[in-house]
Amino acid sequence: MHAKLWKQRMTTKERYQQVIDYFQQQAPDAATELFYDSPYQLLVAVVLSAQCTDKRVNLTTPDLFKQFPNPKALAKAEPEDIFPLIKSISYPNNKAKHLAGLGRMIMADFNGEIPMTVDELVRLPGVGRKTANVITSVIDAQPNMAVDTHVFRVSARIGLTTRAKTPLAAERQLIKNIPKELIHKAHHWLILHGRYVCTARTPHCDRCGLRAVCRFYNRQEAKATSVSTRGK
Repeated sequence: MHAKLWKQRMTTKERYQQVIDYFQQQAPDAATELFYDSPYQLLVAVVLSAQCTDKRVNLTTPDLFKQFPNPKALAKAEPEDIFPLIKSISYPNNKAKHLAGLGRMIMADFNGEIPMTVDELVRLPGVGRKTANVITSVIDAQPNMAVDTHVFRVSARIGLTTRAKTPLAAERQLIKNIPKELIHKAHHWLILHGRYVCTARTPHCDRCGLRAVCRFYNRQEAKATSVSTRGK
């Protein structure tokens, strides 16, 4: 009982350190599951991945990159040229328009190079803060934290974030407490943990190595114990 209470009342610093230690041991080489060979390819893949699985994007991009291998080629495309190549993913009409505009802006405003600051990237069609954080952290190891649904859910459940109502609020808490040199990697830790272990509907707590520090798990255990005690 005392051990459980101590785990629930651990300081923020202690919780973060134990989570970081766990992931450094269990997933030292965590990385994006999107396939790419250049910053341009990653940017396109991340734009396509919005509300779509990485697996589906990886099945889609080979033909897309074959026809539009670089920003110059993409800049010459019309949305109707792109649509047939991405029609199997979510929101293909909007994404085809985004990619066509993205290619044109990269050529016109950035001399055909993918910009590497968040402020510049979010100017591109279809690129929000989350996508910009992914690009800069993956390509350039910048200390930027992309908060998608997985990161938002997992960080709240574990207790890394508290009362964070928006992805930006969660991002700020995570960046404040994770060592700068690990932020780009922690992004992948949390995403992959949410994708395969701490899933949305039925988290696999039975095979999670973070049970000892997880607020969600300890609260569930406390509720179960309370119900069991009242039934006796």
